[in-house]
Amino acid sequence: MERTRSWRRAQSRKHGRREAINPQDFKPEKNWKLIYTRADKLHRARQLGMSYPIRTTRQLLDQE
Repeated sequence: MERTRSWRRAQSRKHGRREAINPQDFKPEKNWKLIYTRADKLHRARQLGMSYPIRTTRQLLDQE
Protein backbone atom coordinates (compact mmCIF):
# COMPACT_ATOMS: atom_id res chain seq x y z
CA MET A 1 0.00 0.00 0.00
CA GLU A 2 1.30 3.41 -0.95
CA ARG A 3 1.08 6.03 1.81
CA THR A 4 0.41 9.17 -0.13
CA ARG A 5 -0.61 12.58 1.09
CA SER A 6 -4.28 11.73 0.63
CA TRP A 7 -3.85 8.57 2.75
CA ARG A 8 -2.17 10.59 5.53
CA ARG A 9 -4.94 13.19 5.44
CA ALA A 10 -7.61 10.48 5.62
CA GLN A 11 -5.86 8.88 8.60
CA SER A 12 -5.60 12.26 10.28
CA ARG A 13 -9.33 12.82 9.87
CA LYS A 14 -10.04 9.31 11.10
CA HIS A 15 -7.77 9.36 14.17
CA GLY A 16 -7.23 13.06 14.76
CA ARG A 17 -9.46 13.75 17.80
CA ARG A 18 -7.73 11.82 20.56
CA GLU A 19 -6.87 14.61 23.00
CA ALA A 20 -9.16 15.63 25.86
CA ILE A 21 -11.57 18.55 25.61
CA ASN A 22 -9.86 21.88 26.16
CA PRO A 23 -11.16 23.60 29.34
CA GLN A 24 -11.29 26.93 27.47
CA ASP A 25 -13.87 25.38 25.13
CA PHE A 26 -16.36 25.03 28.02
CA LYS A 27 -19.68 26.65 27.17
CA PRO A 28 -21.40 28.60 29.96
CA GLU A 29 -24.67 27.32 31.35
CA LYS A 30 -27.86 28.49 29.66
CA ASN A 31 -30.45 26.81 31.87
CA TRP A 32 -31.48 29.39 34.47
CA LYS A 33 -31.92 26.75 37.20
CA LEU A 34 -28.33 25.59 36.79
CA ILE A 35 -26.70 29.03 36.98
CA TYR A 36 -25.19 29.06 40.46
CA THR A 37 -23.55 32.33 41.45
CA ARG A 38 -25.40 35.60 41.89
CA ALA A 39 -23.02 37.45 39.58
CA ASP A 40 -23.67 34.93 36.80
CA LYS A 41 -27.43 35.24 37.29
CA LEU A 42 -27.25 39.04 37.16
CA HIS A 43 -25.18 38.87 33.96
CA ARG A 44 -27.55 36.39 32.31
CA ALA A 45 -30.63 38.36 33.42
CA ARG A 46 -29.16 41.48 31.81
CA GLN A 47 -28.64 39.51 28.57
CA LEU A 48 -32.24 38.26 28.64
CA GLY A 49 -33.72 41.64 29.58
CA MET A 50 -35.11 40.28 32.86
CA SER A 51 -35.23 42.04 36.19
CA TYR A 52 -33.32 40.02 38.75
CA PRO A 53 -33.61 39.47 41.64
CA ILE A 54 -37.36 39.18 41.21
CA ARG A 55 -39.08 41.64 43.55
CA THR A 56 -42.70 41.62 44.64
CA THR A 57 -44.91 44.69 44.30
CA ARG A 58 -44.61 45.24 48.04
CA GLN A 59 -40.80 45.25 47.85
CA LEU A 60 -40.89 47.74 44.98
CA LEU A 61 -43.21 50.06 46.91
CA ASP A 62 -41.07 49.82 50.06
CA GLN A 63 -38.00 50.72 48.04
CA GLU A 64 -39.45 54.14 47.09
